[in-house]
Parts: sequence; structure tokens; C-alpha cells
Amino acid sequence: MMIGVGLDARLGLPFDQLRAAAREAGRLGFESVWTPAGGVPDAFHVCAAWSQDTSLRTGISVVPAARMWTPLGLAAQAATLAQLSSGRFVLGLGTGGYGPGFWASVGLPDRPIAVMREYVTEVRGLLVGQQVTAGPIVARAGLGPGAPGWPRSASLGLGCLPPAPVYLAALGPQMLRLAGEIADGALLNWATPERIAVSREQIEAGAARAGRGPGAVPMTMYIRVCVDDDVAAARQAFGSQVLGYAMGRPGTPQGAGYRGLFAQMGFDAELTELEQRRDRGAAMPELVAAAPDQLLQAVGYYGPAGPAPAVFARLSAGLDEAIVRIVTARPGPEPVGEAMAALTPSLIRDAKPDEAARS
Repeated sequence: MMIGVGLDARLGLPFDQLRAAAREAGRLGFESVWTPAGGVPDAFHVCAAWSQDTSLRTGISVVPAARMWTPLGLAAQAATLAQLSSGRFVLGLGTGGYGPGFWASVGLPDRPIAVMREYVTEVRGLLVGQQVTAGPIVARAGLGPGAPGWPRSASLGLGCLPPAPVYLAALGPQMLRLAGEIADGALLNWATPERIAVSREQIEAGAARAGRGPGAVPMTMYIRVCVDDDVAAARQAFGSQVLGYAMGRPGTPQGAGYRGLFAQMGFDAELTELEQRRDRGAAMPELVAAAPDQLLQAVGYYGPAGPAPAVFARLSAGLDEAIVRIVTARPGPEPVGEAMAALTPSLIRDAKPDEAARS
């Protein structure tokens, strides 16, 4: 299993400190460095700087494709980074949202599987030098030929580009099977080891449907960690991120998105109780305090450095690449460096399973 590190704008680090953190990640033995899109500094620029500063693979997990980009714009950015990095860049694509309201807001039908099939297929085609015809959904069929920034037919105008793998973010069975069928890799999120195993089955089913062999589509996932000796502060910072994803938004179907994922992993009753508290006016600190440890510890780690490698090794079982996604309870670069030092690839690989059970 490869091990990377995830750094992002929510850490509050300016551009130069994000660059310094990536250099330190390389020194500590990490094999890749990843960032999400949508914040400032821009993820493509961050990956470009990392590619110049280090020999690490870089990746964006994920670009909210339907919300921010056309396939042509995405492919041009990815191709540029592929050139800058000599083929060490991975482009992760996701929907950017879910539910009828979201899809209406971006001018697309509520058909996430069909939308992402077009996005991934078109971006991958452009990146291998093909002339690509825009599909009817992404090009907003019925509104005339093409769409703003996305002509009916286009190419990057270059051949022999360095490889730029396109990974697809996937939670539910249909998207997981789609990743196995058409993507270069699958990006999971907030999954327990048991859910990772189920996801593998769905990805392999999609790959088989497309005539691809077992293991053809690697699985990568962020695993959030907040390493700090102040356990209460670490729990608050980490728990806020968990509940920010896991609790359903008012009016959204309980089976949708991450709320549905956490329910399938056995936490429906716990989340329902927390949502009722929220609807009665409870703020996030109170909700985190009320959240059961079993929920929080099922998908990540918070607390002192010592137990962290064994817990991370257990939570990453079944992945092809696990990314140490850093959450901090204190501002500044120091807690970022401490988390990376506590979870180096060598420490994770040397960790004993029974240590994780005791922790």
C-alpha cells in the first residue's frame, strides 16, 4: 500500500508554508501529496508548485467537476500539470454535490451517474490526444450546439502527452461500479474497513463489465487524523469535520450523500439523535460533545501521537493508497509537521494490528 499526505486550505497555511510542508513530507518518506479543490490557494497551482519542489506524486481529491469546470478546461489544466510533473499528477473528479436542488443550480439534470460518465470519458479522451465530441448532458442538450467554454467537438491539439490518470470519487454502488468501468482509479471517503471491502467488490464488478482485470482500478482514500496531546481539542476539531459530512442537511433525503453512507455503516440512529439536537438549536461544539466515540473513531483518529500509526494501519486495510489527511486543533505549521512525523509511512507499515485494538 502506498501512503500519501493530504494538505489543504482549511489548515490555514499560506502558500509558502504549504510548499514547505510538502518538502517535509518528501523528507519523511511520503509517496504522494494531495489537496482538495475549491479553496485558495487554487489546487492546480498548489500541485504545480509541489511538483517543482519535490519528486512526489501530486493529486487533487477532488475537483467538484459539475460545479466548477467544463471537461475541456479540466483536461487543459491536467495536461499542463502532467507536463510540469513528468507524469506525476492525478486528477480526481467528483460531482461537487447531490440532490435535485444541486443539479438544478448547475443547469444539469439529476442524473449523477450519466453526468460523471460523460465527464470522465471526455476528460480521459482529451488527455490521450483524442478529438472528443461533447455528450448531450454535459453540453446541456437542447440549448444549442456546445456550451460556454465547451464546443461541440474539441481536442487539446497535442499528442504524446505524459499520462494524467483520472480518478472518480465514488460512494454508492452505482458510482463505484462506474469507477471500475471507466476511471483510472477510485477515490473513497469516510469509509470503514468493512465499507472499503464492499466498495472493492463493486469496483471490481464494474471493471469486469468493461473487460478489465482484477485490481485494474486502484482505490485511494483520505483518512482524517488530528494528532494532539490535548485530546479534548483534538476531538472537537476532528469531530466537527466528521459531523459536517455525516449529518444530513435539513430537507435532504436521509439516504443521500454522506448521510446515507454513514447510515449504511451503522450510524443512522446516532445521527438522527444528533440532527434532532441540531434542529433544536444545538451548535457544533455541543453536537461533537454528544457524538459517540464509536462514530468518530470508526473513520479516523484523534489524540496523541503514540497510537496513531496502528489505528491508521487498521483503518486503511484494503486500500491501494491511503492518504493521511491532516486536521489540526491549533493554528500554524507546527501541528501539521507533528502529524506528519507521527504518521510516517515507515511507522504505519511497522505498526502491529494488536496495537490498534488496544488503542
